[in-house]
Amino acid sequence: MAPSLFTPSRFRLLIQAGFTLFCLFAGYRFYHFLLWATGKSETMITKPGAVEGFLPISALLGLKQFLLTGVYDPIHPAGLTIFLAALAMALLFRKGFCGYVCPVGFISSLLQKVGRALALNKTLPRNVEYGLRSIKYILLGFFLYFIGIRMSLPAVRSFLTSPYNLTADARMLDFFLHPSILSLLILTALAIASLVIPYAWCRFLCPYGGLLGLFSLLSPVAVHREESTCTNCGTCEKVCPGSISIQQSGRINSPECVGCLQCVQACPVQNTLLPKCSGIGRIPWPVVGAGAVAVLLIFYAVAAMTGHWSPTFPPDMVKRFYAMFS
Repeated sequence: MAPSLFTPSRFRLLIQAGFTLFCLFAGYRFYHFLLWATGKSETMITKPGAVEGFLPISALLGLKQFLLTGVYDPIHPAGLTIFLAALAMALLFRKGFCGYVCPVGFISSLLQKVGRALALNKTLPRNVEYGLRSIKYILLGFFLYFIGIRMSLPAVRSFLTSPYNLTADARMLDFFLHPSILSLLILTALAIASLVIPYAWCRFLCPYGGLLGLFSLLSPVAVHREESTCTNCGTCEKVCPGSISIQQSGRINSPECVGCLQCVQACPVQNTLLPKCSGIGRIPWPVVGAGAVAVLLIFYAVAAMTGHWSPTFPPDMVKRFYAMFS
């Protein structure tokens, strides 16, 4: 039988590429929005809410305010919506945001492929792997402690309405358009590291992914390994972007699992690695990626219909906000 052209890796690559292109388009639209908002263009363009997905700290503060007061962040509502969608994805479909939506994950995938083609990919000893993984959880713990415990509600409100947060999306775009020498050196070092150690940023440094990983432990969806047919060849672990010890488990419930199902595709023994959902049993593999995308689209649709996607400030006020940045 000829191998199928519709595989988990190609399906994932297609979704990742689509979201990355969409992010680039949103960035392009946001750039022209800023030209209008800062008085450099007379053509008014509505700000694309998708750019607020790059403001996870602001979203975390907005979530705290929402949980304590019921007030949905009016400054960056799309950012809070995307953050909530990412958490919901993790609860339902593993770290679907990391595996299918995040453009950094897509770039990491490409770097991993280049590194493999150049025979640069290396597998770290388990003790080193676990030690490096702890970095992102330490960073996550710092943010959760400082924002969740130390910051009072007045302090949260003060930050959310500060000139810095009001123009945080503009500052983020400026970072990408005019990076400092130090930023370029750091990004270059991360890219080189990702050629040798696949998904270095995602595995060791991203606290956002760490948070989603903890939520994903509650997900009903997971890959199951049939011990009776497994030959312990190790192929699954070689292709896993999270470097998970798949051969040591029956149900793969690691916080590093992004739901990519590369292990299922690579397994040489049919029906040995199977995606399953608690209470349902085996599920078709496209459900994981398609489900993650569906969650994001549902959150967007509900937010748009209820006025929780785009800010409702009048144009003159918007221009005053971004005048502080320019």
